[in-house]
Amino acid sequence: MNAAPEFTVAIDKRYSELAESTCCLSCGGARNYSQPQPGEVCLDLGSGRGNDVLRMAVEVGPEGFVYGIDISRGMIEKARKNMKKMEVQNVEFIQSQLHELKLPDEKIDLVISNCTINHAPDKDAVWKEVFRVLKNGGRFVVSDIYSSEKVPEEYANDPLAIAECWAGAVTREEYLETLESTGFKDIKILEESAPYSKGKIDVSSFTIMGWKKNECCSKI
Repeated sequence: MNAAPEFTVAIDKRYSELAESTCCLSCGGARNYSQPQPGEVCLDLGSGRGNDVLRMAVEVGPEGFVYGIDISRGMIEKARKNMKKMEVQNVEFIQSQLHELKLPDEKIDLVISNCTINHAPDKDAVWKEVFRVLKNGGRFVVSDIYSSEKVPEEYANDPLAIAECWAGAVTREEYLETLESTGFKDIKILEESAPYSKGKIDVSSFTIMGWKKNECCSKI
């Protein structure tokens, strides 16, 4: 399933307008738990202005590399300006849909994301892409939101509500089932908020961690 054009336009418009603002856009602290290591290759989905990417670039050092991917043209432009201003070399920002990452297989050691995957119409496809680009033994640390119940159609089909970072949410159970069915192991919830109201439903934020661990099928 490709992202509906009206959803893409609404998300791009909202976050391009926010690119030059000072507001906080994150619903969690994925980076605070991620612990990038020197030499690692990292990826930030929904990288926004690039702040987390640039911090991780310092942590992984010159032998490592960090990619930032965002759907918003305005955010990508702002992130590239910040990269040049700070003279960071081991970084690349890419404008891309989350379900079609422009990266090769098994390239990444660590994927982080803050309040971004809920925007995607096809979350199964996004998580399959995360699994694809991670190296065997790689990990993700993702902050996102989930809904206490199924989001009513009037909001789930509203591009503006989707862009506002809540109407695209799925339930906690569906979220965790998607991770397990994709193949991730050792899934842990690192932090979780109390529910808060949005529209006619309650949503919560959480930060989760999981690993790509492929079992070897051959025996020596």
